[in-house]
Amino acid sequence: MRKERRDLRNVAIIAHVDHGKTTLVDAMFRQGGIYAAHQEQVERAMDSNDLERERGITILAKNTAIRVGDVTVQIVDTPGHADFGGEVERSLYMVDGVILLVDAAEGPQPQTRFVLSKAMALGLPAVVVLNKIDRPDARPAEVLNLVYDLFIDLGANDAQLGFPVVYAVARDGLASFTAADRGKDLGPLFNAILTHLPPPEDASDGPLQMSMNFLDADPYLGRLSVGRMRSGRVKVGDRVAVVKADGVSEEARVTAVYAFHGLGRQPIEEARAGEIVAIAGPETTDIGDTIANVPAPGETARALSRIAIDPPTLSTVFSNGVSPFVGREARWVTSRHIRDRLLEEAETNVAIRIEAGSAGEECRVFGRGELQLAILMETMRREGFAFSVGVPEVVTREEAGQLMEPVERVAIDCPEEHWGTVSQIMGMRRGQLLNMHGMGTGRVTAEFRVPTRGLLGFRGAMLTATRGTAVMSAVVDGYEPWAGELTKRRTGALIADRPGRTTPYAIFHLQPRGTFFVGHGVEVFPGQVVGENAKDKDLYVNVTREKKLTNIRAAGRDENVILTPPRDLSLEIALEFINPDEIVEVTPAAIRLAKRAPDKSRFASDE
Repeated sequence: MRKERRDLRNVAIIAHVDHGKTTLVDAMFRQGGIYAAHQEQVERAMDSNDLERERGITILAKNTAIRVGDVTVQIVDTPGHADFGGEVERSLYMVDGVILLVDAAEGPQPQTRFVLSKAMALGLPAVVVLNKIDRPDARPAEVLNLVYDLFIDLGANDAQLGFPVVYAVARDGLASFTAADRGKDLGPLFNAILTHLPPPEDASDGPLQMSMNFLDADPYLGRLSVGRMRSGRVKVGDRVAVVKADGVSEEARVTAVYAFHGLGRQPIEEARAGEIVAIAGPETTDIGDTIANVPAPGETARALSRIAIDPPTLSTVFSNGVSPFVGREARWVTSRHIRDRLLEEAETNVAIRIEAGSAGEECRVFGRGELQLAILMETMRREGFAFSVGVPEVVTREEAGQLMEPVERVAIDCPEEHWGTVSQIMGMRRGQLLNMHGMGTGRVTAEFRVPTRGLLGFRGAMLTATRGTAVMSAVVDGYEPWAGELTKRRTGALIADRPGRTTPYAIFHLQPRGTFFVGHGVEVFPGQVVGENAKDKDLYVNVTREKKLTNIRAAGRDENVILTPPRDLSLEIALEFINPDEIVEVTPAAIRLAKRAPDKSRFASDE
């Protein structure tokens, strides 16, 4: 007979981006008693990373726990963006059920499908929460039908289709079992968790087995191994075995054990099966390793099956910076520093893979998408690194002698007047329309299936075509035969032909040639891409030219100079814009574009 830990529940919150996961956790914190009477209550408390707070998205999965009566509910807040799917997959291995959060107006999105498919593949039961029912355009009945359709489409059995439905306004901490009632608190949600999601098995009397799902660090204790206790017990001072990928085990001593509660960790003397804990002591653990009992002589330690992660779909090459500004704008600039930092990232992020590049000073980084790669670059930039990266390339594979490439399911929401332009751009990128419907608010929502290659540079083109009014999300949807050549960027680049600072006079007279990425008074170097040419050829320009004054024309009678604001380049936009012969240089002070091998014969002479 299965013995259960009735005092525990292990739950992951999964959803599409911006459907309210972290906001719901905030409300659960407030009502779960983690704040003392005098303690400040923090909004989006689980988004502790600076980039998460700035971008309003969850990047790293995080663990916490609250108390609901006599039960400890251990919660994992997961990312909603498919680029961080490795975080989602690791999280789901630690829980016994999920809370599926769906916006009551937007309904299921491509990344809703992605995260739910991962949960269903592991056989996890779900509690469905229709959030934001207070929106004027909320349509809970229709969205609930779409959720049922999604479950059926993903092959749900009768048990998985028997999910309870909770209607919520996470921002206000309200929930109920009917759409017409806002409720008084999150009591209905807590009730659904305790009654519908199963408790973990109590295998505390079995052999020690704990799988490493995350790695953390402590300035005093060193590496922390975070995971779920599958069986057995572990306490401070125990000798344990760390079973590696090759089956070889290494011995270590446990120096500390931590349980998660609220916004922090609490030291405990012993952990039992079913609990999600952090262990200090083993210094050589990697994601997927198992902490087990030290085997008897002649025996081997028993390892759990390792975490299965979807393969990466994009790659790009990291190398040294090329501009003369690198040395004065960054602390870490050498290829060795860059390579060591990337290898460190690969240790804790299972969705990232690192390979030596074709040149000795290059590293090719494989990831899930442009956003994930851009987040890694931005993190390194803030840490003081300077480096350059090439155009992202899709990761292909061969099946039965045929070249296969990744394809993605893309959802686009745009105003009706821009729908024709969006569908035309999608058609040029081999996009196949799957379905389309109006929202009843003058907007159209459509789903496409398109090669991942077709999405490189698409976001920028779509925002330009719709004047920034379109919203897009995408998730990998398998592999298909290579679709042939796709349309590349049709415009050339404006390239600086000499060093110096840009002047208003030069930019003003060059504005008819194209769009600039730099304003006036900005230092540039020869070969730097300073703008986009309106024509399809590269153009070398002098952006440092000053107006020559004579004794005939006074400076006070200068012509009026009106400059168009330069186009702001974020990392994602820069990665989408560049062609294969261009690079993005990233330093703590700036993001610049440059030609990989500029035509030096076009540079201005020193004479």
